[in-house]
Amino acid sequence: MTHGRGKKGGRGAGLRGGRGNAGLHKHKYMHMLKYMPDHFGDYGFKRPPSAVKKVKAINVGQLEELFPGKKEVDLGKEGYDKLLGGGTIKTKLKIKVDNASQKAVEKIEGKGGEVVLPKQPVEEVAEAPPAEEVPSKEK
Repeated sequence: MTHGRGKKGGRGAGLRGGRGNAGLHKHKYMHMLKYMPDHFGDYGFKRPPSAVKKVKAINVGQLEELFPGKKEVDLGKEGYDKLLGGGTIKTKLKIKVDNASQKAVEKIEGKGGEVVLPKQPVEEVAEAPPAEEVPSKEK
């Protein structure tokens, strides 16, 4: 009649302690601690969207494809923030950009071109005044 499940064992999720994750804070607590220790709680960190800045970059190899016939390119006006060193270049170009990798600058200058970067402000380091000697108390 009950096929060995007891009187109410065949109904729903009976005799299993509930369906799914039911009872993890109650009667299945030790099971949760042993087999699912990281199940509850938040982990990791998500940066706030206001702090994330997306940088639009372009490779050296794409310059001749996107700007054919140009000798001077202002990447800031074209919508690019950074010049990277991927690919090869065949012509002499003058590039104005906010930021560029060292490899990109070497490739452009290797073909006789020029990379114009904005001038970085030079921080002046003030010299510390000489420390005065404190007379020691002699006994």
